[in-house]
Formats: sequence, structure tokens, C-alpha cells
Amino acid sequence: MKGDLIIMNQTRKVYLDYSATTPVKEEVLKEMLPYFTEHFGNASSLYSIGLQAKDAIEKARGQVAHLIGADPKEVYFTGGGSESDNWTLFGVAEQLKNKGKHIITTKIEHHAILHSAEFLEKQGFEVTYLDVDKEGFVHPEQLEAAIRDDTILVSIMFVNNEIGTVEPIKELAAIAHKHGVLFHTDAVQAIGNVPIDVRDLDVDFVSMSSHKIYGPKGEGGMFIRKGVQIPSFIHGGAQEKGKRAGTENIAGIVGFGAAAELAEKNLEYHRKHCSELRDYLIDQITARIPDIIVNGPEDHSRRHPGNANITFARIEGESILILLDSMGIAVSTGSACSSKSLEPSHVLAAIGVHREMIHGTIRFTVGDFTTKEDIDYVVECVEKVVSRLREISML
Repeated sequence: MKGDLIIMNQTRKVYLDYSATTPVKEEVLKEMLPYFTEHFGNASSLYSIGLQAKDAIEKARGQVAHLIGADPKEVYFTGGGSESDNWTLFGVAEQLKNKGKHIITTKIEHHAILHSAEFLEKQGFEVTYLDVDKEGFVHPEQLEAAIRDDTILVSIMFVNNEIGTVEPIKELAAIAHKHGVLFHTDAVQAIGNVPIDVRDLDVDFVSMSSHKIYGPKGEGGMFIRKGVQIPSFIHGGAQEKGKRAGTENIAGIVGFGAAAELAEKNLEYHRKHCSELRDYLIDQITARIPDIIVNGPEDHSRRHPGNANITFARIEGESILILLDSMGIAVSTGSACSSKSLEPSHVLAAIGVHREMIHGTIRFTVGDFTTKEDIDYVVECVEKVVSRLREISML
């Protein structure tokens, strides 16, 4: 086995953690490069290179807006999805604290939501954390039952970052609005992976991130529906219509815009390519490796097109990850944001995976650059690694 690992390490490199981050596509980088050097102006300046930078921002705003079916005036650029999540929760809490102090979210949200909610609880707000079923779905009737007269916000993620569940956002938003409650969705894992039309969904806030759709890191966005009031999150200058101070990251914004345009253009191909490889990966692992659990929706049409979250009984996920890395394969043991934590995944715990099994879970996510040959190599390596680890496991 040890010899096999050394030989295979020299064979190829396979990246299967696209839900953690994506490489910047060549077309995106090409659009960004001039804004580091040639077009370096400050968008707040009134001379020509400043106005050129301002024009670039507005072009990107339109590209991002078009991806989600929004008006460009409803799109604001932020430093990433986490900032957008924080802005929504803290902004609504501040704006509507005199109306009520009750917020509803779920037990499987990204920590940018959960930690913000915990902070607000310390400030006197009350948060209801909805349960999900074994596939990770929020049941609309549970949301309806949780809404109170003092509820001011419902925040439910569009696509779960660990198990890939695509929530019924339109139905959930309709329930919130029936009761006069604002609705936010963290769509960081959704944009570029599932079709989004904010008008059809009738949502009030949407969090987005560039680096999940082959754009640069450190750049994100937020949709705020026209007519919805929310205070500024960062104070200072008048950037982003006075809502988000700070000199704009022009190159990052341009990159986000270019990535959004590509994502819209390639959405159908991307979904077909990724879902076929995802299904092939799951089918091959299921056929060749016993005692596993595929977490998330059984109906793969209701799952992120690239997501395969698999629990391997009687072994540690960290050991699988390390050995696969020695073979040139990059995967995740859960959500990448918390992969350094020894705490079991809160998402897997919420869907009922036993604690001892949670630690044996690997998240594979395929992307635009993944090939069938990559999947064949990964399956071969996973089969060898799991077999060897189970041989020596005390479990």
C-alpha cells in the first residue's frame, strides 16, 4: 500500500473541492489585469482614469445583476459572502429592533449566519433555529409555525455548502412575506450553480461571493430589494451609494462581473457537466466501496450539481484526506471554512448522522475543469485508501 501511494502521488493532480473555492478563469483574469496597473484610478476621482474605474464598477454591477435577474441599482459590492451575511443580520436587527427582536434561521447555515445570530442573541435578540429533515430540507410548515408577531427576519441558505441541499426558497420566502417578514438567502453556493431569478423568488436580500464562480477571492455582493431599508455596515465615504464605505477593489469587482457573465453564459453546460461527473463519482464509489452513506438529497436534481458528501464507516475523514492529498487529490472533510476544527459537522449532526460516523465524512465537489479521467483516478485512490484504513482501524 505504501509503495502504491508513492507511485500514485507522481501520477496527477486532481482538485475536487470546488465548493471551498475555484481557480480564477483565464477570461476573468484577462479582464482584471489592466485594473492593477493601467486603469488604476480611484472611482471617487473626477478625472478620466477615475471615471474609467467608476464605469468599470457599473459594468460589473450590471453583469452580477443580470445573473440573478435584479436591477443593477439593487446590487451592492462587499468584501465577500460573509460580509454580506453579517450586513443583512446586523442591518435588519438595527433597522427593525423597535418592531421586534425575533429572527428565524436554520441549524445548517454557514457560520457567517450562525455566529452573527449568536452575537445578536447576546444583544437581546431571540433566534429560532429550525430543524431540517434527514436530507437537509427545511419544511415550510415548520417555518410557518415559528413565525411570531415580533419576527423581523427569516434567513435560510439557498444551497447548503456541505451536503448540497437546494432549499425551496420561493415557497419559504412566500411564507415569510405572508406574515410581513423580510427574507434573506445566503446564495454563495447557489449562484452559478442553480438558476436564480430574484423577482420570481421574491426575496429581499441575497448574499453572493465571487470566488465560488471562478472569480477572485475577497469580493462579494449583496442584493437588496428596491424599497427595503437597511443601514450602512461600514461607515466612512460615500461609496456604494453611501451603504458601504471604502475605496473599491476595482480589479476584484471587474473580476466578479466577468465571472458572473461567464457563469450565466455557461450555466446549462456547467450544470450538465458537473452533475454527470458527480453522479458517476457517487455510482462508482457506491459500487466499489461497502459501508458508506451518501448524505444529502436522494433526488440529485435537488442537490448542488457538483456535490457528493459521503460518509465512510469505521475510519477518520482526516486520514482519508491526508492520504488522498499524498496522491495529489484535494478534497474536504466538511465545510472548508471549519475543516481545521475538531468539532463534528453541525450540518451532518442536524440531519441525524451519528457522531462517530460524522468524522468519517468527505465532501467531494467537482467543477468545470474536472474530467472523467480525474474521477476514475479518484475512485481508484479512494478505494485503496479506505480499504487500507479499515484494515488498521481500531473501530
